Amino acid sequence: MKLLIVDDSKTMRLIVMRTIRQAGLGEIEIAEAENGQAGLEKAREWQPDLVLCDWNMPVMNGPELLKALRAEGCPVTFGFVTSESSPEFAKQARESGARFLITKPFTPETFKKTLEPFFEQRGAA
Repeated sequence: MKLLIVDDSKTMRLIVMRTIRQAGLGEIEIAEAENGQAGLEKAREWQPDLVLCDWNMPVMNGPELLKALRAEGCPVTFGFVTSESSPEFAKQARESGARFLITKPFTPETFKKTLEPFFEQRGAA
């Protein structure tokens, strides 16, 4: 499973990586990007199976990244990992085409429960 983590905080990208590994989801290759524009370029080049993206970032935010990927015909599974936890944000995430929304703070169990179905589809879990 190829996983792209897009977040403007290097610390948060490291925390997400560590938490995913603690969740024990199987073999994972991980790449990082520091904003939506860098995430779009990395997704074009690397073709990940799954994108975990922050909502609010400079240059290009998460919803803009998802919209750009879909406009290019990229079917990658996409979800948000964000501190935005209101029902309005959850609705916006669904309507934009995101498959899930994980709110901060999170646990390895949260990642396992949310991501396991996608890993099972890929035969990685």
